[in-house]
This record gives sequence, C-alpha cells and structure tokens, in this order.
Amino acid sequence: MSTPVVVRDLRKRYGSIEAVRGVNFSVAAGEILGLLGPNGAGKTTTVECLVGLREADAGTIEVGGVDVRRQPAEARQRLGVALQSTALPDQITPRESLRLFGAFYRDPLAPEVLLARFGLEDKAEAAYATLSGGQRQKLALALAFVNRPEVVVLDEPTTGLDVHARHELHSEIRRLRDDGCAVVLTTHQLAEAEALCDRVAIIDRGTIVAEGAPDSLRASAGAAQSVALRASRALPPDLVAGLNEVLSPAQAGERLTFRTRDVTRAVPEVMRRVAAAGLEVRELEVRESSLEETFLRLTRDTEGRS
Repeated sequence: MSTPVVVRDLRKRYGSIEAVRGVNFSVAAGEILGLLGPNGAGKTTTVECLVGLREADAGTIEVGGVDVRRQPAEARQRLGVALQSTALPDQITPRESLRLFGAFYRDPLAPEVLLARFGLEDKAEAAYATLSGGQRQKLALALAFVNRPEVVVLDEPTTGLDVHARHELHSEIRRLRDDGCAVVLTTHQLAEAEALCDRVAIIDRGTIVAEGAPDSLRASAGAAQSVALRASRALPPDLVAGLNEVLSPAQAGERLTFRTRDVTRAVPEVMRRVAAAGLEVRELEVRESSLEETFLRLTRDTEGRS
C-alpha cells in the first residue's frame, strides 16, 4: 500500500513560541487520518505547512512522493484542500467555479462529472449566494477533488451543518477514502472523528501525544469504562463503600452508575453485594469510554497553552 502523506520532524516557530515541535505522521492510500487537538495545540499550523500555505522551519513534508517544501507547485497538483469556509463570489455558479479551479491543473475532471458525483446537478447554474450550507460544503469537496488528488485535506468540513447535511458529507468523505485517496481530516467534533477515521493523531503543545485507531487509543490511554445498574428495589446507600475500583459512583433509588478502569473486578464485586443485600440485578450496561474521554485525558493539562 502506498503512503501519499509523509510528515517527519515538522517544526515551526513564531518568535519565541515553538508552535510545532517535531511532528511525525503518515497517511496511507485509502485511509482517513483524523488530526485532533485543543485550540493552540499546533494543529492548524501543521495543516497549513502540509498544504503549502505556511513555510515550515524544518522537517520533511511529502505529498504523493513530492517534497512540498522544495516543489510546492508540483505538490499542489496532487493535493486537494477544503477549508472550514470557502469564499467564492456571490454570483458565481458551481459549474463556473469548477471550470475556473480546473484551469489551474494539468488534468482536471470535467465539471459535469463533479456535479453528478457530489449531487449538485440541480444547482449547477445557481448563484453561490443561494446555496445552502450543505450545498456549499459539497461544492468545496468538489473543488478539492477537481484535480484527481492523491491526498485530500479537510479542515473542519462539517462545521455549522445540520444533521442531514453532515450525514451526506460524511458519506462523501468515505467515498473519497474508498476511491483510494489519503484523507487528512481536522475536526473538533470527536464523535465525528470516531465515526469517520481509521486512525487519529492527537496533537498537544506542538507534538503528537498519541496516535492509533480510536479503539486502540481508548484502551492504551487507560480511560475508565462506564457502568449502569438497576436493581429490583432501592439499593443500600453504602453499597460500593470501600471499593477502590469504583470511581464517581452515583445512586438514586434502585439505580447505580459508576466508572471503573477494571471492569472485571468491579462489576462482579458490585453484583455480589447486590445479591448479599437480598436484591436482584434487573439491568446492567457496561459502556466503553468514548474518544472524547480519551482526548480529555491526554490533553487535560491546558494551563499555559497559547
């Protein structure tokens, strides 16, 4: 499998602030990598260096085998970019904008092909100002795909969209991946990253602090699982007293919720105590920690972040 994106020891400084300090990651063809991080963590600077909007101080950035720093024009032929907001003239139409953007590339796709692919045929001649938020984001994806890119970078692509528009855009992003593109996705919606990304890289204070599939990241970060239990009658108030494996317990009548990092020890002991109290367990749910919980655990020290 080819690796169209390779970033090694990327560094960028703004005066006395080292915004990016030794970032390393790669993205394979047919893979979606989510680049996540708190505000000020270095995520935006990393993306701007990757797409050639900002010059890195040091490091290697390759897109489709081309060195972005040494051959920026050639790298752009292999790269598609959709930023958080796309600014186009109010009166330009989707067909006109696709024709215009295509003129910058050696082998562009025809506007008709892109309009059909991204469901914009009915809006081909509509003024940009009349398009909905979802239609504008679809057009942004179509513009990013006009040059048949090996790599597509999507910066907060679903910000401000309603549920239906976001769902449709997710389907289009998966299609890019399924067509063999290497996709780099930045988002503040961690549930979105969990649903879309094959791997995520969490950046904090200018460096990658964790990387891997969402499931493996949750496991390696040691995030606690959530447990919810409902008994046949009201539970004794001291049911989980002294159980070190039980974290943040909350009781209300016959219901108990808590968190634990050792579910195989905590749950059997809690159930034994329920039985000893002469009660039955009517419902029991154990839920894995979310990517959001893992993210917060890995980046919880925000003091002094710029």
